[in-house]
Amino acid sequence: MQVSPFLLPKPVGNLLSYLPAHPGSLLFVTGLNLALARNLAPDVKQMLLGKKMRLRVTDAQWAFDFEWLNDRFCACQNKDAADLTISASAYDFVLLARRQEDPDTLFFSRRLSMEGDTELGLLVKNTIDAIELPVLSFELLKPAQMLARMKARLAQH
Repeated sequence: MQVSPFLLPKPVGNLLSYLPAHPGSLLFVTGLNLALARNLAPDVKQMLLGKKMRLRVTDAQWAFDFEWLNDRFCACQNKDAADLTISASAYDFVLLARRQEDPDTLFFSRRLSMEGDTELGLLVKNTIDAIELPVLSFELLKPAQMLARMKARLAQH
């Protein structure tokens, strides 16, 4: 089994596990809604309706619970097993978001796992693969870059 080249140190993961999950889920679904919600086909939205999903960051010992309701992703507090749980390290999720690694490669190297509803897992994977998403770039998160974008938007209005 190949392991991620970078894992959060165990003490950091232990510390993160004490953080409440729901605020993180709220932030996560905000990002999902900005990136994905408007790009989902009506049949995909119907198939996602009411399904409980969980994204589990293994090395951070953190999980984000969410579902599709009212035409958007919503954070939920799911104490039971989710319909679909996708698990990987923080590093591997970043690689996926930056399109530097593909989910099949991570899955077959056992660095990404899916548990639960296999059909739902394939729907999620194929939907994300089919949508042209911008590549996550940490350069865009630098304060100077963010201020420049805000200035440009203000100038347009």
